[in-house]
Amino acid sequence: MPTIAAPALREYLHGVFCRLGMTDGNAELCSRDLVMTNLWGVDSHGAIRLPIYAERLEKQIIKAIPQVRTLAGEGAFRILDGDAGMGFVVGHRAMSEAIACAGKWGIGAVSVRNSNHFGAAALYCHQAVKSGLIGLAMTNVQPNLVAPGGARPLTGNNPIAFGAPTRLGFPFMLDIAMSTVAGGKLIMARERGESIPLDWATDSKGRPTNDPGKGFEGFLLPVGGHKGFGLSLVVDILSGLISGGLFQRQLRGMYTEPELPSGTGHFLMAIDPGLFLGEEAFLDRMDSFYQAIKTSPVSESGSVMYMPGEIEHETLLRRTRTGIPLPATLLKRLNEMASDLGVDGLSLPD
Repeated sequence: MPTIAAPALREYLHGVFCRLGMTDGNAELCSRDLVMTNLWGVDSHGAIRLPIYAERLEKQIIKAIPQVRTLAGEGAFRILDGDAGMGFVVGHRAMSEAIACAGKWGIGAVSVRNSNHFGAAALYCHQAVKSGLIGLAMTNVQPNLVAPGGARPLTGNNPIAFGAPTRLGFPFMLDIAMSTVAGGKLIMARERGESIPLDWATDSKGRPTNDPGKGFEGFLLPVGGHKGFGLSLVVDILSGLISGGLFQRQLRGMYTEPELPSGTGHFLMAIDPGLFLGEEAFLDRMDSFYQAIKTSPVSESGSVMYMPGEIEHETLLRRTRTGIPLPATLLKRLNEMASDLGVDGLSLPD
């Protein structure tokens, strides 16, 4: 695939978001998050999402300049209204509130309503980790997950991310959706012209399919059967129910109903690990934790054990040097958008 240098992609995205009415600061935040997600190798949540974001910004379904506000809460808990803003903007505002609460009480939790797709949940855990805190982030989405034996989706593949600081140059970072794979992986497979495994998704009639297009129009399958399905319900309670926002079939999908606000909810938490043991003692224990993983026996010679977040860190280092691979079909679409909006497009390296 063609590769684009991270700074060039960031500049392109910033120009597009500004042209779509966002403030310079929010455009910088959104472009930074999308590029970082690509740098981690999580291409399903990177620049490939720009076309749908742009469509919804142009139609003012997503507000380019939202007035995010605190609705309720005291002590370590808050409820925010995202004013139908970009999920990145709303999500970072919510985690900032959680971090501020953690600075005062040792823990902060923020539930958000009336937001939109906020990209990779790990982005907000990284925000907490940069402040020396443990981060937890999750979001609900339109139902797209079929329960084992079910014929109609009741909940979304609601992702959960958890991050903790280390001395390793990268944090412990787990970011998982409650489906076997995230829906964005089906989009990537479709862009690349690839088939998908039969345990990823079903078509619209509930039949297993290896066609990513049919799978994206159908239903995702839960990871771990009833366990993944149950965890997705937990996310919906924390993100949708307690915030007073939308949940289950009240939610709308940005691809299935692009003309309507999503009403997405989030839940962000920050915890100060230093309150339990002291900061240095916690990091000492994380060192031991990591070493236990790295020295664990492997079944095949030459294999390596990785801690969650380590592969993404290695991918970031590599792609910072070599560039971000983008499918040719996506690159063409992004340049068509640039022409339509009157901003500079993306050129291939010599």
